[in-house]
Amino acid sequence: MDKIVFWKEKEKELVDPTLFSTQAEILAQNMARDHETSRGKKFNKRTQIRKFFDEVTRLDIAAKSKPETWTNILPMVHMLTAKAAYARGRELVSEDFLTFIKQSVDQVKDQRDLNLFASFFEALMGFYRMHGPSN
Repeated sequence: MDKIVFWKEKEKELVDPTLFSTQAEILAQNMARDHETSRGKKFNKRTQIRKFFDEVTRLDIAAKSKPETWTNILPMVHMLTAKAAYARGRELVSEDFLTFIKQSVDQVKDQRDLNLFASFFEALMGFYRMHGPSN
């Protein structure tokens, strides 16, 4: 899996123009392929991926509504990596999904980064609905 990079130039607040289209669709296709080839384990069920999306969205909303709590929100963003590792250990998500969460969390330094992560995840969910399982 190629590394997902949110910002083309963060200082200028330039988002990679292909982030919400090409990159999100490629990741969704990879995750759908992982689901199909998981031989009975069925990694990356939509309901499992949705749990992570909901958590990222919840954290993004909390960061927007109460910016003063950012120092409490950032550790919870990093907790997503542990939760994804746990899900991977239980064979609920694929290695590609775990890598996506790790790479994304590593890029979150401030509220703008979290918002971009949430927006990318939203785009991913749209493409995953099209390419992924029907559960």
